[in-house]
Amino acid sequence: MRLERLTARGFRNLEAVERDVPAEGAALLGRNGQGKTNLLEAIYYPVLFRSLRGSADAEVVMFGGAGFHVAARLASDTAALDIAATYQTAGKRKRIVVDGADVARLADAVGQWAAVAFLPGDVALASGPASERRHYLDRMLSLADRAYLAALSRYRAALAQRNSALRQGRGDLVTMFDAPLASAGALIVERRLRWLERAAPRFATELASLGEPGEGTVRYHGSAALADPAAWPDALERSRARDLARGLTTAGPHRDDLVLEVGGRELRAYGSTGQQRSAAIALKLVELETLAEARGTEPALLLDDVFAELDGERQRRLAARLVRPDVRQVFVTAPRADELPAGVDLPRWTVEGGKVSA
Repeated sequence: MRLERLTARGFRNLEAVERDVPAEGAALLGRNGQGKTNLLEAIYYPVLFRSLRGSADAEVVMFGGAGFHVAARLASDTAALDIAATYQTAGKRKRIVVDGADVARLADAVGQWAAVAFLPGDVALASGPASERRHYLDRMLSLADRAYLAALSRYRAALAQRNSALRQGRGDLVTMFDAPLASAGALIVERRLRWLERAAPRFATELASLGEPGEGTVRYHGSAALADPAAWPDALERSRARDLARGLTTAGPHRDDLVLEVGGRELRAYGSTGQQRSAAIALKLVELETLAEARGTEPALLLDDVFAELDGERQRRLAARLVRPDVRQVFVTAPRADELPAGVDLPRWTVEGGKVSA
């Protein structure tokens, strides 16, 4: 399913956007600070109904505005779908509409459309803290698997309640949340480990395809035993005294991590900037394959200045791997057309002062 028409009003610095979108996507060109990334953000918003940069909805509203509206017309060979989200600053209210019907729960709207985005800051997937990689797992698997999304919602709710009881020193209340935490947490760990079985060889292959020497590996850092709900009571009991002392839950997938290595050396600690960037791109390519496999259709691909800081050979390899208009819709930003690698033959849009033009 591809984006056929985009509407955006009151969104960041963008002037009102009402545009038909080419089936192959577009190259978004313009000087820094003109709104290229904001336009990518508007394109991605109907995927998770939140900013791809992690900003709160109130921060996405045009300066001095009363709110924003984003709508996407999606179409495939056999179906069409209209999605819209409206946020009002007054009362911090957000309304989501799918094919003319209001959606009461965000979880019911997430994943109607799928896209994978790569931003310059995503190099933190390889260089940053564990929270970056957990967020990567949770976002990707939530889009690929509704059971994971539901379990993640239940887990976060139980975790918040359990942590609140721990902070109050209410050991008598803490155990009330152990069962829902275990039930949801076991499914999360099990689905992460199942994903890793296929993702680990894919990560190695993608890293090699980018021209990175040395074998790439990715492994799960956490208790695999917690994929079984029966293992949770003992794990929570062992950590109970520590949890009460710290006022937070110290066992569970909310503390787990992915360890990325090249040539047997951990990238976060020992990788060069180039290696870390290549590894982050490889993870995004694995995400692309994961969603395509789960959904039976290729997600759109949003690339924000992804070719910057790569040498010519890596640019050529990456462009050949990513920009395939016959397979997927691609949106890529660059300051100028001559900064795009050869072979990136997409319709050109110019973004200047928030105004989008062909």
